[in-house]
Amino acid sequence: MPRQLLADEIAQTLLDRIVDGDPRPGERMPSENELSREFDVSRLTVREAIRTLQAQNVVDVARGRGTVVRPLEEWTGLEAVLRATVRGGDDLTASLQLIQVRRMIETGAAALAAEHHDADDLAAMETSLQGMTDAHERGDLTAFVEHDIRFHDVILSAAGNVFVAVLFEPLSRVMREKRRQTSAVPAIQEHAIDEHRKVLAAVRSGDPEAARLAMESHMTQTARDLRRHVFGLPD
Repeated sequence: MPRQLLADEIAQTLLDRIVDGDPRPGERMPSENELSREFDVSRLTVREAIRTLQAQNVVDVARGRGTVVRPLEEWTGLEAVLRATVRGGDDLTASLQLIQVRRMIETGAAALAAEHHDADDLAAMETSLQGMTDAHERGDLTAFVEHDIRFHDVILSAAGNVFVAVLFEPLSRVMREKRRQTSAVPAIQEHAIDEHRKVLAAVRSGDPEAARLAMESHMTQTARDLRRHVFGLPD
């Protein structure tokens, strides 16, 4: 495997450990020599992995102190912060905050998609919606989630703004796990299919405000379903 890919894998493994509290903020990580032996790679590869974490302000490398983990509030890498938040223990808060971020980005993307979509975008959304329906009927959670994600990816692409998809990409990797959590309940799948159908109709209409409101409704329903069906809380 190329060294950079190895370094990326090691960086992700080390980030997972830090998120899990080993080591904690203010504590030192194992030395380059120790990590080199553990992962059976060169010190140069380990150094590149550490640099990846350092670039996100997850760790601080100082002569004489080694590599020290920084507090979460000082991290600047979006994916690192997301992973720490999602795995931080307060699953409800993390899930609701992710929906809040989705609401901010995806309502705007839906409005733009209503203005800029083409026939291929509509066809792809229809295919994804049908895929969700078929997967729901046969009880295939994995397929349901994949078609759900594809539906939203098409909207982001149809928005016609390259920055939208770039900003959302780190979120989408983290949210795949959350999608499985919220989609595991049949009632939630039924609600999602209905909300996606409304979003599709609004985008097809070419009315940006209708599309924005349809996506807003979808996010509201998702949050409500999360509280009620996943965490057993009242509306």
